[in-house]
Amino acid sequence: MQVQNATIFQRMLNRESVSFSDPEYSMIHDACYATRKLLVQLNTAAGKEEIQGLLSQVLGADIHSTTMVFPPFQINYGKNTKLGKGVFINFDCTFLDLGGITIEDNVMLGPKVSLLSEGHPVAAGDRQKLTTGRIHIKRNAWIGANATILQGVTIGENAVVAAGAVVSRDVPDNTIVGGIPAKHIKNI
Repeated sequence: MQVQNATIFQRMLNRESVSFSDPEYSMIHDACYATRKLLVQLNTAAGKEEIQGLLSQVLGADIHSTTMVFPPFQINYGKNTKLGKGVFINFDCTFLDLGGITIEDNVMLGPKVSLLSEGHPVAAGDRQKLTTGRIHIKRNAWIGANATILQGVTIGENAVVAAGAVVSRDVPDNTIVGGIPAKHIKNI
């Protein structure tokens, strides 16, 4: 159901494609530049409390004291990312969150993990549009180093994504996936 008079951010959370020529598209640029200013500070911070405080500003929500992020960290918007308790995000992770990212409790992300809730249509004439799909990573999942999770994917509870995998489809609970594209390896 489409909400009338919804902002471009709400429209994208609702999986509406947005053209680069959309009259509200500049709102995305403005919000992302504001986030960049905070990331410059976050990525030079050394103390846990300072990092958590700056990340709370980026996300627009308090970060639980058991959640840890090791900078550098990159995120384009921030307000559409939700982090649970006991989350660990290692160095050099990148989030594109205009489509929404939810990370539940006790999830671990290895270095250089990319969570990309945004993309573009394949057809050349449509590429000047932004498409979105929520990413949901459930409790106790482990995403290995340099893995990429694409828009619209849910990673199941206790699942493991092998290092270097590219995940374009949902991963069931209690399974291990790996490869490009990621495929089932075994049940846990």
